[in-house]
Amino acid sequence: MALRDILTVPDPILKKVSARVDMVDDALRALMDDMLETMYDAPGIGLAAIQVGVPKRVIVMDLAREDEPPAPRCFVNPEILWASEETAPYEEGCLSVPEIYDEVERPARVKLRYTTYQGETVEEDAEGLFAVCIQHEMDHLEGVLFIDHLSRLKREQAVKKVKKQAKAA
Repeated sequence: MALRDILTVPDPILKKVSARVDMVDDALRALMDDMLETMYDAPGIGLAAIQVGVPKRVIVMDLAREDEPPAPRCFVNPEILWASEETAPYEEGCLSVPEIYDEVERPARVKLRYTTYQGETVEEDAEGLFAVCIQHEMDHLEGVLFIDHLSRLKREQAVKKVKKQAKAA
């Protein structure tokens, strides 16, 4: 396992649409292991492969609270089969847009299909933080960042702030 660099805005790679994965093999599992290690180190609760410069439809996530044991999850080729009409606001942040948080309105519940770390196809319902996080990470697979859901002014301010932070580092 290895830590990978997390790309930040305005890196153009983050705007790329990720490619479907043909099969879950040892190389893909190694990528998912690296992504989990990188996500935990950041620290974050979700990470899409494109955020580490790999344009593949792969997401890792761990929604366990600090007082709970880790519960890492991997999602290969995730797709939303159904989304509720009911929406819910949630304050989101992103490892690719460090230290920026804002409210985004998303469907409150979704049904998704994905392939697991072991290569099994699963259908699952998501609500609450899980629904927010999976939709946020799936946006990355389409080249969409959470700030793209904000007004143009807020988005431009966020990018400017991240650039300024990067120069100061």
